[in-house]
Amino acid sequence: MIFLFALATSLSCANVWNNPYDEKQVQSNTLFTVFTSPPKYLDPVRSYNSNEWAFLGQIYEPPLQYNYLRYPYTLEPLTLKSMPEVLYLDVKKEEVPANSKEVAYTLYRLYLREDIGYQNHPAFVKDHKGDLLYGALNEKALSKIESLDDFPKKTTRMLKAEDYEYAIKRMAVRQYHSPILDTMQSYIVGLESFSREITQVAKRKRANKEILDLRSYHIEGVRVVDDTTLEIWVKGKYPQFLYWMSMIFFAPIPWEADLFYQQEGLKRKNLTLNWYPVGTGPYYLAENNPNQRMRLERNPNYHEDYYPILSKEEAEMSNVREELLADSGKKLPFIDEVVYTLEKENIPLWNKFLQGYYDASGISTEAFDQAVQIGSSGDMGLSNEMKAKGIRLISSVQPSIFYLAFNMADSVVGGYGEKAKKLRQAISIAQNQEEYISIFMNERGVPAQGPIPQGIFGYKEGKEGTNFVVYDWVDGKRVRKSLEVAKKLLAEAGYPGGVSEKTGKRLKLYYDTTATGPDDRALMDWRRKQFDKLGIELVIRATDYNRFQDKVRKGKVQLFSWGWNADYPDPENFLFLLYGKNAVIDTNGTGINSANYKNPEFDRLFDEIKTMNNTPERLEKIEKMLQIVREDAPWVWGFYPKSLALMHEWFGNVSANAMANNTLKYRRIDAQLRVKKQQEWNQPVRMPIILLLLGVLLSAVLLYKAYRKRQNSVIERKKR
Repeated sequence: MIFLFALATSLSCANVWNNPYDEKQVQSNTLFTVFTSPPKYLDPVRSYNSNEWAFLGQIYEPPLQYNYLRYPYTLEPLTLKSMPEVLYLDVKKEEVPANSKEVAYTLYRLYLREDIGYQNHPAFVKDHKGDLLYGALNEKALSKIESLDDFPKKTTRMLKAEDYEYAIKRMAVRQYHSPILDTMQSYIVGLESFSREITQVAKRKRANKEILDLRSYHIEGVRVVDDTTLEIWVKGKYPQFLYWMSMIFFAPIPWEADLFYQQEGLKRKNLTLNWYPVGTGPYYLAENNPNQRMRLERNPNYHEDYYPILSKEEAEMSNVREELLADSGKKLPFIDEVVYTLEKENIPLWNKFLQGYYDASGISTEAFDQAVQIGSSGDMGLSNEMKAKGIRLISSVQPSIFYLAFNMADSVVGGYGEKAKKLRQAISIAQNQEEYISIFMNERGVPAQGPIPQGIFGYKEGKEGTNFVVYDWVDGKRVRKSLEVAKKLLAEAGYPGGVSEKTGKRLKLYYDTTATGPDDRALMDWRRKQFDKLGIELVIRATDYNRFQDKVRKGKVQLFSWGWNADYPDPENFLFLLYGKNAVIDTNGTGINSANYKNPEFDRLFDEIKTMNNTPERLEKIEKMLQIVREDAPWVWGFYPKSLALMHEWFGNVSANAMANNTLKYRRIDAQLRVKKQQEWNQPVRMPIILLLLGVLLSAVLLYKAYRKRQNSVIERKKR
């Protein structure tokens, strides 16, 4: 009885008893967030996935970064003293003006800061002779090692120019499968020949189970001048190379870590660079359990770094919210630890966010109506329930595009004659993107007017940026052309009412897709309806993703949907999707022009703009290119996706910078407010439990009384 009473009392006094974290952790300066799919590659030379860069961007530091607050996206030094020095040279390697036609090379000279140290790691430890202490582990030593924590000694060293050189050398090794090697070979001087050589060396080393030490091999166009100076030679002019130097591929790799992780004994224990990164960033990977939890901790050796400072004018131009300026000039990072929990299902993730156990959340389709209200004008705002919790909504249009492509090599939908153009234009008008965004995207998108999305040079708002092949400008707004216009174009294309003038049969088109699940049925029905409005029959050919990719690469498709996320914020990164020399059918499937679009005038202009700086002259040429592709209509332009994220009021300094990968160092947590809100939102409903316990207690008392009464009656009978 006393136990039941004590249990009821303890429950009535409990605070948050369903918290997945311990009390001390919740009260600490820790960010709690999620990851929805385990990272596959944490080796920076190989990783090319956003869910992997979410970790790597906090651990590794390439030479440059994007300013966290400036818009349009602006590069700035990260591990460099200043932006790279850029020199233009002729074939004799003598300096010439930037606008000279004699430019044969561009020299990028990088001057590194001298105060940048790596995280503590056993790979850097040396013995009294100066040799690596753990560079040749024997079986006895390996028997005591299961994780990096089992090494008794760890230390650091300073970043050197040779570490960036070493990273580029690793990129060249084919066995490491760098996804950008082929691109970089066409720019970095000597990289292609070096790659051929080092790939053969790596093959021999692997066959003999020898360690590949890249220090004794050199790339012609990559030169270490001294510990803090690196030179990279690029063929011709390629201003976009600066953007590449902000990407994880160009993160420094210390040779000590590379050799350390190549030891066969460590590889058997899954202790590899692909599993345990070694960087100079604000955080290091303290726990790697990709099937449950990942954890980052503050790098104790992190260099001086400060929150960006913007003037009032700069903040207004970049449309920066006032609360994002409160920490201007303060030392980074603000958060000590980041705990990522694997959440594969949307509903548990959403419920834990509402309980305050995750500091931020996206908005799934299931939770959209609960989280967001859409006004009559299409504007999005928070629901009253979210406002009551103090939750904030952060939205932004992403530098991405999703589109429906025509195979321009196809005999029916392809070609460049007037009739072929009008067929594609008619289909483009009939594809009601506004309806698609409303039904399938919960308004999370903006109808595209061409291949260049918002935030990228060449994009224009309003009437100037309108695709007049598909839209009219009416009363200050874009209005999709009527279906009658589309039908007229279709008739002029030789298919009045959707029937071929040549064959007298209804036009039948084939759409390849990976939409094979039951949830995709509504989407496919909608897609058929768009073509049926013109009298065209659409046949859906659904298959798995690998088969779909294979068909696209071989040009064995007619229509298909695809998308592209910006690698860097430059129009070249989108316009090259339509460049003739990138057509998949002419590049053995390695090209990125999946529509196989080839227009000589477009290609000529692309060759001119791809190496130009963002000048009025470049903008004029880009506008000509946009007009060409709008007329040719190789794509139904689709939409630019809109990102929506929810933040609790204790999670601060959240800016929607789609290009920056290293954003965690700017974020801030108010742990006291989080604890307070968790207690308010998660008080246990005690009364039913108390009533249940009291019922059990009462039942026990009644049973005891009945038992005593029965015993007493037995005793009385015996006495008689």
